[in-house]
Amino acid sequence: MNASDRHLDPDTRFFATCDTTTPERLATVEGVRMMGQVDVRKLLVGHEMVMLHVHRKKGLIDPVHRHDDHETIAYLIKGRLRLVIGGQEFIATPGTAWMHPPGVDHFSEALEDCEQLEIKSPPRKTWVTED
Repeated sequence: MNASDRHLDPDTRFFATCDTTTPERLATVEGVRMMGQVDVRKLLVGHEMVMLHVHRKKGLIDPVHRHDDHETIAYLIKGRLRLVIGGQEFIATPGTAWMHPPGVDHFSEALEDCEQLEIKSPPRKTWVTED
């Protein structure tokens, strides 16, 4: 995926809801194939950040990958998620926040169906959807 494919145009709207935003079923992230089902909704895209609503089905493996051109902060709303970030492992439960800075390897496994919010800065599309 080249840099122009990663660009997200800023929204002209000021409000968004999940039920009016189309989900995208991910096939890969940073060129790494997803192992299970994950759907992402781009809630709002600004000039400096993007907010995503993410659903991970129980059993999803998000294999080890990294993002070299942005940082991510996430917050778990529902479920349990095993995370390994920069070699540190922990179990996220509702109310847990985490981040992965640029260039840091990370991995996740959905131990239950999960729902999370994710903010990337600067805004980048790191995924390719299923056909």
